[in-house]
Amino acid sequence: MSNKDLVLQAVGELFGDADPGAVDRWVAPDYRQHSALAADGPEGLRALISQLPNGFRYELARVLVDGDLVALHGVYHGFGPVPLVAFDLFRVADGKLAEHWDALTPLVENTASGRTQTDGPSTPFASGLTEHNRSLVAVFAQKVLQDADYSVLTDFISTESYHQHNPEAADGLDGFGAAAAEWAEQGKHLAYKTIHRVIADGDLVLVQSEGEFGVPVAYWDLFRVQDDKIVEHWDVIAPIPAQLPHGNGLF
Repeated sequence: MSNKDLVLQAVGELFGDADPGAVDRWVAPDYRQHSALAADGPEGLRALISQLPNGFRYELARVLVDGDLVALHGVYHGFGPVPLVAFDLFRVADGKLAEHWDALTPLVENTASGRTQTDGPSTPFASGLTEHNRSLVAVFAQKVLQDADYSVLTDFISTESYHQHNPEAADGLDGFGAAAAEWAEQGKHLAYKTIHRVIADGDLVLVQSEGEFGVPVAYWDLFRVQDDKIVEHWDVIAPIPAQLPHGNGLF
């Protein structure tokens, strides 16, 4: 079974069927948890699954596979009063889920671009360009996101077509600029302190970072690359809680 199929099967049984017994089938004994929702180890996940309410469901939007890492982008219904858009990242080892990271943010019905937080192309394309696109986005993340050198922004992001899925930003660079200006007025400046991971699958590249956005946050940014330019962006910006039910941190 491929890592992709393993993760989809496991997530389907854990969160689709809400079957605590699936923990024994799919989760490694030394499972490392980085989510703010569960304690470390298989029993932490079992406790979370056993508490899921009736009607809980997960709506998958897309999957990225990068070696032993499998990233899911989708929407959880039932974790709280509103649906939550989520990135989940699993590390697979010896046929089991061995480690997990995530970030969640409320679903917004009316977005600035008119796009949802998860719609758009669902399947990675151009697998032969995975490493090229990873390198391009990694340099973008370093120069633009972390170093805040916006003078090179158009070297990386298309000026012709830039589809935006952040709920507060309209399409195009002008839409992003207007949103950034409004955030700044609210005391929320996009500050990327550390780039932790760059996960790539064809034209899709996911960047996991931490920094500040008024408060300490985890940034998860998914970019679609076409013809050496970033042409689409999805994200989750999640506050970092002061306390976690485990000692592994979020990253």
